[in-house]
Amino acid sequence: QVQLVESGAGLVQPGGSLKLSCAASGSTSTISAMGWDRQAPGKQRELVATVTSGGFSNYADSVKGRFTISRDNAKKMVYLQMNSLKPEDTAVYYCNVQAYWGRAWGQGTQVTVSS
Repeated sequence: QVQLVESGAGLVQPGGSLKLSCAASGSTSTISAMGWDRQAPGKQRELVATVTSGGFSNYADSVKGRFTISRDNAKKMVYLQMNSLKPEDTAVYYCNVQAYWGRAWGQGTQVTVSS
């Protein structure tokens, strides 16, 4: 019902920054919250950040103060600005949305933090 396409993958050095973008299409009027999950090799997928339609955001403790989530409802986009990146932030990052019919995820985009 909603299709999501992420962009912004990359390799960055520790301490660097990267911005992920996610474009939503389809039944976007049904979307309430938007967010980002991530999955590192050998680990379970975890929530990174979410933002509601009213603009309230929530973050995993591991990224608070370093990552900022934002959304542009007019453009049907959600963003994740990542600063002060650490090697442990290396993961595949998945955009996701919540709606009355459930949740949907994008295909994922790789973020690698390494020197």
